[in-house]
Amino acid sequence: MPSDLHIHTTFSDGRNTPEEIMEAAKAAGLRYISITDHDSVEGVTELYESGHISSGSLRLIPGVGFSTGDGGHDVHILGYNIDIYNADLQEKLEEISEARWTRFTEIVELLRGLGYEIGETEVLTDEGMCKAIGRSHVARVLVKKGYFDSVRACFDQLLKRGQPAYVPHFRVSAEELISLIRRAGGIPVLANPKAVGDETVIMTLAAQGLQGIEAFYPTYDRQDTQHYLDVAQQHGLLVSGGSDYRGFPGRGTEEIGQFTIEDVYAENFYRPPQHT
Repeated sequence: MPSDLHIHTTFSDGRNTPEEIMEAAKAAGLRYISITDHDSVEGVTELYESGHISSGSLRLIPGVGFSTGDGGHDVHILGYNIDIYNADLQEKLEEISEARWTRFTEIVELLRGLGYEIGETEVLTDEGMCKAIGRSHVARVLVKKGYFDSVRACFDQLLKRGQPAYVPHFRVSAEELISLIRRAGGIPVLANPKAVGDETVIMTLAAQGLQGIEAFYPTYDRQDTQHYLDVAQQHGLLVSGGSDYRGFPGRGTEEIGQFTIEDVYAENFYRPPQHT
């Protein structure tokens, strides 16, 4: 059966609620999925506390996604099979959440200074009270107001690194994130390794305790995937993959089940739930 270990919900920058993701995954015939919201486990927590951590043959692998930057490289690390109630994890997520709100406020102030009519309340009303508020939420409001044709265009002209409304976000070192995930009982995995742009970074991360690499990704061709399968074998890393699903038109995979991996890879990350 197919699986997908890289999915975002409304608790970060996804379009669908965790419950909707579970239903869509079940309808698509998936075996394992992982919700990997940015800097948040609230979506996974909601599923645990509502008793929706499994549905038929579908199994949920609790996850989280972090962004960091070592040596000028953007690095995205996923944590699989984490204890979502771990005290260290919760403390760090709260710290990052507070920093996200500060960054969000600074972005809105910059945009207003550039002549864009946008306010914090407007974004929050449109996007919901998401603790992992970020650039994507702002961009969608600007698109809705007619300033841009797409979220990508908004990023390219305003919000990405080097553009006038870019604000660096709070950074935790990759080594610290890897340690945090492992202390929370999880498996740290490098997401979209091609985006890192420097193979030596992967070697460094492996030495710091990285345990997996995302070899299957929607934009990868066979050569890319084979390369990262070889890298995984070379460094003794588990192999992961997923759609990086958000559900918005023009932002990659638009339907659950559209991009999947074989469950022979996904099952290496699954453990029976400890909290129900």
